[in-house]
Amino acid sequence: MDQKSHWPSQTKPRVLVVDDDTTAVKLLFQLLHHECEMFFALQATEAVARVQELKPDLIVLDVVMDQLDGYEICTALKADPQLCDIPVIFITSHFDASDEARGFSCGAVDFIHKPINPMVTLARIRTQLKLKEQADLLRRLSMVDGLTGLANRRHFDSQLQAEWRRCQRLKRPLALALIDIDWFKQFNDCYGHLAGDDCIRAVAQQLQRRCSRPSDLAARYGGEEFVLLWPDTELAGAMHLLDELMMQLNHAAIPHERSEFGIVTLSIGVCVGIPHDSCSALQWLEQADQLLYQAKQQGRRRICSGTLLPPAQVVTPAAVQATADSFSQPNGESRADEPVGNGC
Repeated sequence: MDQKSHWPSQTKPRVLVVDDDTTAVKLLFQLLHHECEMFFALQATEAVARVQELKPDLIVLDVVMDQLDGYEICTALKADPQLCDIPVIFITSHFDASDEARGFSCGAVDFIHKPINPMVTLARIRTQLKLKEQADLLRRLSMVDGLTGLANRRHFDSQLQAEWRRCQRLKRPLALALIDIDWFKQFNDCYGHLAGDDCIRAVAQQLQRRCSRPSDLAARYGGEEFVLLWPDTELAGAMHLLDELMMQLNHAAIPHERSEFGIVTLSIGVCVGIPHDSCSALQWLEQADQLLYQAKQQGRRRICSGTLLPPAQVVTPAAVQATADSFSQPNGESRADEPVGNGC
């Protein structure tokens, strides 16, 4: 049997086997190692930590183990939003219908019975891995904006909450920039909606180039609005990336005769800080939106920057004019290294 044909080597699915029966573990390894990346946990107490570490595509979980049983482990996994979509197949020597019903109620997708039948076991595991692959594809498609290929609003909303909690827990800075194409309605009226789509895609490409790390996120927020989310980024670093964005778009010189600048430009509101209990992620997003509004009110084609501060510290946001001649200071440092903003 050509097992290698099922999964390309660079995309082998990950399978975690949680079982203290070494005979079953060895048999599953022999069955699957040609087409899957195999990982093992021989103690029940290791199971959840190993799943959190590995994020496998499938878990094969023994029902009866010391200290914890499989039902308890499966229930814990399904209660975790980060792990609940990973399919669990129970492996058991019991054939009681009530045990199987309990397993399905805990969130399992299938059962494998001991002694293991190699052909049936392989077929069941392949079926669940294929279903997982299809579900992952649908999930990814549901998180992508069809026009630009960037993350969509749904993906951004989810990622914002996750990064807010992570940065709050680790006391790390988080940078958020809201971006709007200046006078885009007039651009559509002048050049047509197809040209408008091309304009949105061109801006989206520039945004994506500002996201070099796996945790960075560029998303289409709605219409001609975009958002950039940069975890572990100070204000100076965010300003440097935004200066680059404005400069690259200026060099692209996309014609816009209804703009007073003659080319497509951006207005940006950026807010950076360490998340704290006094401010929610949505309040922080509203602050960035207020900074974007200020950038528009003050003439467009500029960056308004602010720092997330504790509520007791009330300060005034600093506006930064983004022009072709002055995106950065001559010494190469991003301007507004220490801007101030309204705490929320």
